[in-house]
Amino acid sequence: MLTDMSHSNDPFAPTVHTAHHWLNAVAQAIGTEDHHFAYRVLRAWLHAIRDRIGVPGSAHLTAQLPELIRGLYYESWIPARTADHSTGAFVHQFAHEANVSTREVPGLASAVTDALTDLCSPGQLDHVFAVLPIHLCDLLRGTTAHLPAPEMADETIEHSGLEHRLRLLGDAVAVLSRALMESPPDGLDTRQRSRAAQQAHNLIMAEDLTTTPSSANA
Repeated sequence: MLTDMSHSNDPFAPTVHTAHHWLNAVAQAIGTEDHHFAYRVLRAWLHAIRDRIGVPGSAHLTAQLPELIRGLYYESWIPARTADHSTGAFVHQFAHEANVSTREVPGLASAVTDALTDLCSPGQLDHVFAVLPIHLCDLLRGTTAHLPAPEMADETIEHSGLEHRLRLLGDAVAVLSRALMESPPDGLDTRQRSRAAQQAHNLIMAEDLTTTPSSANA
């Protein structure tokens, strides 16, 4: 039977406290008192980085994160899938997950970078950024020299977003095709069919591919 525990006796209390401290730092950096918004922005930053630094880089970065935020980092991750390293694809993914406009991304991304730089051990983010192309490092650090020109940004980001969605749909189709190829001669058994369908469903829903890019950013 579960009983109520005081804060001092709760083994999860330090973990929750540390996660709140990090979230507060991010909220302050992006200039908001809305912690739900800060949570979305932090999640967008973590996922956009995660999808581009691979397993070794992720292991290095998550060693710096509090346990709850580490879980947020790994949420819905597919390590075998590598995201597009273009600026447009990065900005589109960030905007989609944070539910902000693409023009807000550079300021938000650099603000989160500043907050996490202060929270992590000295120089740790530099090691992580070392595996990213220079144009993404510039974006994350607030140097915008490598961003698309304003008149071209929306077109570039929309194009990259469509490519990103097509790749994800291709991944979902590949999961189903592989299941069919590996099926026994007498046909695909129910459990195998269900697993393949669930994996494909998860791929599609993880990026909300049921909506169009324009409606996702509306």
